[in-house]
Amino acid sequence: MGITGQDTILESRTQDAVTEVLKLGFGGCKLQVQVPERGPIQSIDQLAGKRVVSSYTTLARDYFKRLDERLGLVGNGEEGSATRVEYVGGSVEAACALGLADGIVDLVESGETMRAAGLHAIETVMTTEAVLIKSTNVKHPDLVPLIKKITSRIAGFVASNKYVICQYNIPRELLPIVTKITPGRRAPTISSIEDDGWVAVSAMVEKKNVANVMDQLVEAGAEDTFIVALQNCRVETRLGLSEPPPAEA
Repeated sequence: MGITGQDTILESRTQDAVTEVLKLGFGGCKLQVQVPERGPIQSIDQLAGKRVVSSYTTLARDYFKRLDERLGLVGNGEEGSATRVEYVGGSVEAACALGLADGIVDLVESGETMRAAGLHAIETVMTTEAVLIKSTNVKHPDLVPLIKKITSRIAGFVASNKYVICQYNIPRELLPIVTKITPGRRAPTISSIEDDGWVAVSAMVEKKNVANVMDQLVEAGAEDTFIVALQNCRVETRLGLSEPPPAEA
């Protein structure tokens, strides 16, 4: 098992050797093509056939190979030749200012470093984040139960940072409306309460949507609405680990 970036898997061409088990929700960034903001090249087609440097030469060459094929660029060293992608480590963003390249391909998180170097993005090659991986070919079957347990615990921790529990009371006849607002990961938990005609509803909702969800619930007629933080949880289904698409706020 291990933790790495999706870009690292593709750059090292190990996607057949490892299986992506779980997205971890951190380390998110974009592998982008960047060029000088005030330079003559302002589109990806204009950069094709020029000099490009990157620390991610596998991904960059794959990208520009497709672009060159689309534009009919072949060969080297003459007008209409294919894009030249070379390796540069360290401060790749300085390559254009030093005259080493017409454009670069590098990972970008906030973009501040690129803007400080006078660069801006003209194309995104891929988006990437940290993922939990395991070997595709099981070499030690006796470790499989341990791998599943570790994966379960990590998945639970990731979910507890992403979700909270939303609880509220609602007249039973309004359930069809509010359960669309809070469908939960699988389904909301609905419990009878002492007040006739009312039920209590509990559902997992994404933290980023909490404010909008609570507003919609109040507008729909919910009362006593509150949020409970999760310290930890387990999120397996009978089919194994899953991450259903987020519900619309």
